[in-house]
Amino acid sequence: MTYSVEQHLELRRVSEIASAPDGSWLAATVQRLDRERSRYVSDLWKVPLDGSTAVQLTRGDSRDAAPCFMRDGSLAFLSNRQPNEVKPDEEAEKRMQVWRLPAQGGEPQQLTDEPLGVDAFRCARAADRLVVLAPVLPEVPPGEQRKAAGDLRKHGPSARRVLRQPARHWDHWLDDGAQGEATHVIAYRAPAAGPLKERTDLTPQARREFAIEPDFDLTADGRLIAITRARPGADRCEDTDVLLIDAQTAATRALGSGPGANCQWPRFAPDAGTLSVVRSQRSARLAPRPVLELIDVASGACTPRAADWDRWPIQPEWSLDGTELLVCADDMGQTPVFAIDARTGAVRRCVPPASGVCSQLAALPHGGVAALRSTVLQPPEVVVLDARSASEPRSLAPLSGWQGGPPASCEQVEVAAGDGSVIHCLLIKPAASSGPLPLAMWIHGGPITMSGDGWHWRWNPLLMVAQGYAVALPNPRGSSGFGQPFVQAIWGNVWGDQCYRDLMAVTDALCARPDIDSQRIAAMGGSFGGYMVNWIGTQTDRFACLVSHAGIVNMAAFTGVTDHPPEWYLEMGGEDPYRDPEHFDRYAPMRHIRQWRTPTLITHGERDYRCPIGEAVSLFEALQHQGIASELLVFPDENHWILKPRNIVAWYQAVLEFTARHLGSDRTAPDAR
Repeated sequence: MTYSVEQHLELRRVSEIASAPDGSWLAATVQRLDRERSRYVSDLWKVPLDGSTAVQLTRGDSRDAAPCFMRDGSLAFLSNRQPNEVKPDEEAEKRMQVWRLPAQGGEPQQLTDEPLGVDAFRCARAADRLVVLAPVLPEVPPGEQRKAAGDLRKHGPSARRVLRQPARHWDHWLDDGAQGEATHVIAYRAPAAGPLKERTDLTPQARREFAIEPDFDLTADGRLIAITRARPGADRCEDTDVLLIDAQTAATRALGSGPGANCQWPRFAPDAGTLSVVRSQRSARLAPRPVLELIDVASGACTPRAADWDRWPIQPEWSLDGTELLVCADDMGQTPVFAIDARTGAVRRCVPPASGVCSQLAALPHGGVAALRSTVLQPPEVVVLDARSASEPRSLAPLSGWQGGPPASCEQVEVAAGDGSVIHCLLIKPAASSGPLPLAMWIHGGPITMSGDGWHWRWNPLLMVAQGYAVALPNPRGSSGFGQPFVQAIWGNVWGDQCYRDLMAVTDALCARPDIDSQRIAAMGGSFGGYMVNWIGTQTDRFACLVSHAGIVNMAAFTGVTDHPPEWYLEMGGEDPYRDPEHFDRYAPMRHIRQWRTPTLITHGERDYRCPIGEAVSLFEALQHQGIASELLVFPDENHWILKPRNIVAWYQAVLEFTARHLGSDRTAPDAR
């Protein structure tokens, strides 16, 4: 059975869930290809918790996303669908606004008409309150925002004025000038029927505070808003605290503040008296260690919970009775659901071992939890589990359209590193394959993240397994889910040190197996994984070919062009690339480029500001100059990730063709035919 890139793209992508007020069904966001197969659009689906058939709620070529239930049971969501009335300007369909599906059924109704669109929103569960995050042009009256934005777009000027770092984030510039948009927190009164009322800009002076991916929550009574706020720290990185805003008076106060502190995922307890956050402390000496903290809303006092738990809590959500916080956390190649007792901090695992990767938790009545769950061999689907016992998750109506891919197996491998540490690796192979297989070693990014037993849309190993390859997903030093000392080992300017030795230990162990052909192995990776591929290229010629995506080759020079330079200094242990560039570059692949011998495919997005394309071009020229077989594949309209459907096809085709040319494939594997 084959599995092609086209089949991969045809799958529907389940990405978000929200629980109805009565707990009887879930609203899910499901992405799919549009009719021309050129972009992804998304619909909302109703998924009953009793396991009955799911029902599609919205249709069309728009992006319907971010479901959130209102007080009366109607379903609010973000969409760029055509406005109900005559569209106010030619750009209207490019902006997201808040829409509502009435609880009693009927056509979607547009709620907001923010001139520059809406980035995110929340509804109060027990009050007529709607809060949005929306871009606003500074010093322009609300009634003139749309016209001013149109005039700037058509007539310019195009200049950006930047007063401090970061100047860029991910794939866009940040602008401190008069024409730079600023995110504001805006509150509405949202009656059960009819239009929104009483629009109030609660942060009229905001500029940079909410510019980079803020997260926020709203109390059930709609009175208080908690939003992460960024401000320059002493180390020039962003300190992130929580700004508490009174939705009636616009009065504010800060919670969780501190030098070098970063807060994430603020969530109000059901009684609104406690706010949970995940808080970490920046340091050039120590890697971050996020810890769950509970903040007393009245006093501002912070109390850690589960501070001794050696895992990183992700996106905590309160149980409906307020006694526990439900979290996901990377753990030994899995991402299970855990419950943390709000009073004692005791941690309880809510799913059995080998549970795959869980995300997007939604608390349900009677201790139930809904989540998205995937494995390497199956895309994300909606499941329900009982948080009180580690029982097997119960699958609900399938939404992805998955009919099964190539017959494959996923094996958990443990390898002893040179210092005695155990290195975890997933090995995915064609099922019932015979004879030694060519091996592709896929190195994850981060570096502080994990290759887990979960589905990956951008780097999916089944596409190589279908061609007869074995694919290894190693978790070398720096990977999350294996304890804080394991993470600490990548902190500081040591990227090419122990991590490289761990990867070689995994390679040695796999090549010693009878089912792996040690003469046909490749190394591939993106971001930090791309850096490791570049470092491997300068340290060994044991691999038949290399694929480097968005990787670094110059450590010191990279400092000034990445989007968050001050954070890079910390990650490099506080070393100064200007004072001692040679020492800073001791693990820079470019310093050892004369040792490179391996044929290499380099891929990169031109809108990548995290790892700018100059790294790829520099590497390509260095390899060409030395006569090393090398190719460069550039996507002018992509960022750090390759996301557009037709570009995804081109990327996979190039990678598969390149590896086949240098490795061949196992023709005895049943799904390689």
